[in-house]
Amino acid sequence: MTEFNAAAGFDAETLDLPGWTHVYSGKVRDLYVPAEDSISEMIGQDCVLVVASDRISAYDHVLSSEIPDKGRILTQLSLWWFEQLGVEHHVLASTVAGGVPAAVEGRAMICKKLDMFPVECIARGYLTGSGLAEYRESRTVCSIPLPEGLVDGSRLEEALFTPSAKAEVGEHDVNITYDDVVAMVGDDIAARLSELTLKIYTRAEEIARERGIILADTKVEFGVDAATGVITLGDEVLTPDSSRFWDAATYAPGQSQPSFDKQYVRDWLTSAESGWDKASDTPPPALPADVVARTRGRYVEAYEKLTGRTFV
Repeated sequence: MTEFNAAAGFDAETLDLPGWTHVYSGKVRDLYVPAEDSISEMIGQDCVLVVASDRISAYDHVLSSEIPDKGRILTQLSLWWFEQLGVEHHVLASTVAGGVPAAVEGRAMICKKLDMFPVECIARGYLTGSGLAEYRESRTVCSIPLPEGLVDGSRLEEALFTPSAKAEVGEHDVNITYDDVVAMVGDDIAARLSELTLKIYTRAEEIARERGIILADTKVEFGVDAATGVITLGDEVLTPDSSRFWDAATYAPGQSQPSFDKQYVRDWLTSAESGWDKASDTPPPALPADVVARTRGRYVEAYEKLTGRTFV
């Protein structure tokens, strides 16, 4: 692992990238489109530059503190997963030789432009989170009936497709049913989204388990490649920001499982030490240096366990 300065984050919003025009900033990623026809001609099709910042969000807030190297870790992990999955994905290039600006190499991907579906495609292999909350009320998850006796962390007999509707920045995504997806995109596309989501989860769950990690659930997003009409995997994939990874060695159903993600951030924000009320409209306070360091360490640990590579 590299040494880092806990005060030094990376904010792509402040960058001027020659040949590219900034068009959008989400919670943690920034999008650029070619400012010159030569770039699209070099790539061979319409494209977008996706840059992962070091910003971190929690409880629908983007925090003032950043996690050094977070954008690089998640980008490199996504690129590794894209190689493992065997599904059509949106990445065209990820190096300077492929057209990525040197200033963002390692944390950026040049990607196909996709017409994204307005659905968060979620696969759950274990019962936890919002799925557990619904189960405790109705013995269902996204209206799918489940057997009695399940607890926090129970492994499901088979993975479930449990979609949600995309929300605006600062709002909660809303769990929806499969029938809702059909109403939004039609029968054929809904079936294909479910099929691809569960295929990705099943493959990734096997890979993670071989490395001592449990993939409890994951969120993926798809769009249509305008050039080919093919439904294509987009966004990031199978990172700690889009998935719940647990350590298989400490897994114990019936309790909350420690995750390879920003749990240190959530725990500190809801502690008395932070002094922050998440029910209020006030923004969260800056994170202490030790919380930043432990969170970064958890992201690095996930990357190294999954890929078998050392993060440099």
